[in-house]
Amino acid sequence: MDVDAPLDFEAEDLLLNQLGSAKKRSKRVIGLDDLVDDFYAEKSKNATAEVKRANVRKRAISDDGDYHERDKEALLSKFVDECEKQVKEIVTEEEIPSWGLRVFGSQKALPASPPTPAIGNCNMLKCVIDNEIGPKFSSSDEETRKFSECLLLNNWLTNLVLTSGSIEDSMAMWTFHLLLYSPNENLQLAACDFWCSILLYGSEDNHLQLSWVPSYLELKDALEVYGYLWTFVTCNQKNDATDRAFDGPPRNIRLLLKVIAACCQSRIAHTIFSVAEVENLLGVVISFFLERRLEGISLVLQECLVSVLSFFTDDEWEVSSKRVAETISGSIQKDLNCIRVVECISGLDMRSKHFRRELAYHLLIKFLNKGDDAEELLRSVASINMKDKFCNFLHIYIYLVLADNWLLSNSLLEERPELHSIWGSFLRNCSCQITCTDWRSYASKVRNKASYLLQFYQCEQKQQLQTCTEL
Repeated sequence: MDVDAPLDFEAEDLLLNQLGSAKKRSKRVIGLDDLVDDFYAEKSKNATAEVKRANVRKRAISDDGDYHERDKEALLSKFVDECEKQVKEIVTEEEIPSWGLRVFGSQKALPASPPTPAIGNCNMLKCVIDNEIGPKFSSSDEETRKFSECLLLNNWLTNLVLTSGSIEDSMAMWTFHLLLYSPNENLQLAACDFWCSILLYGSEDNHLQLSWVPSYLELKDALEVYGYLWTFVTCNQKNDATDRAFDGPPRNIRLLLKVIAACCQSRIAHTIFSVAEVENLLGVVISFFLERRLEGISLVLQECLVSVLSFFTDDEWEVSSKRVAETISGSIQKDLNCIRVVECISGLDMRSKHFRRELAYHLLIKFLNKGDDAEELLRSVASINMKDKFCNFLHIYIYLVLADNWLLSNSLLEERPELHSIWGSFLRNCSCQITCTDWRSYASKVRNKASYLLQFYQCEQKQQLQTCTEL
């Protein structure tokens, strides 16, 4: 009999049964494995709950961030639209094209080449053939042409002419035609060297007899054959169809410029051009600087320009410089081309400086529609109101550059101090009345250019005062 077993009446008592059951449960032993399992189960539950809470926070932050990003983008887009609207309201001018004119148009058919000089009529060639070649030489036209070209290409023809002291007219015309129109570039270059040598040789030692020399009409005809436009066309770089209609400039433009320079330098020995013809050539050379397709030969253009300017005597230059400046100013519009045409005269010699001042002066007279009084011109420029809403800063910039080239190293400022005062007032207006927030076209360029010139002329005036004080 089990001593610990409940009695009969205890089995029937419900309260005692519940206590006994609890007592038995309390006596149940919990092992280490149970604790470990409970620990990991609880940890897993906590981790899962943390992941869920993190996902909820991320979704909340993402939704809130997307909202703020969209809000920022909307504000930025609105700000940009407002800025563009303000810029369009401020900048009312059309797009300003850059400098450039079409100086060369479509080319014409090349003229027929003259016949090769006949051996019988050319004593120089006949002498060489009789002494060096003899009966082996065939007098056919083809053999004569090849022989003459060989002499020209190997510089023997130049030596023969300089040694003999003369050249037949037929040989002179034939070589000059090769220079102008030959499709063979080597022949063109050889003919150019030939003519430059004999022309410059004659300018040093007047023993070379030339009964035929190149004329202005022949150069003019050559320019027209190659499409030179005496009335220039505004450059339209965006219109390719229009650009295809312009074939020029010619490939031998460098050679033409070298020959023009040699002809002008040989005035002492040979009378080739008249004063009026050289004035026309000066205008032609100046117009070449406005052709963008000739930017690669700027050095050759400058050398030719200096040679043409040196052609005139001092007395001729006083009249011719004004006449050429008036002609050029009458064909240039009030755009960036007028600045280009003045600044292309970059020589440091006295003729170049004088011509640059003269051209800038006549351009100012034309654009301002004033007389030739210096004080009236400057007062007209200085009276411009920079704060005017409809002020054209491109025109002011043009006036500023032209006036600077006119007054630079000009004795007028020393002889007439009132001009210096007016000029300084205009520069101060340009540099002070234009704010740095003015977005109109060329406003900043006018302000910066005027500020630089103001400092320059103030320093120059101080140096002059210091020099006068020391004296």
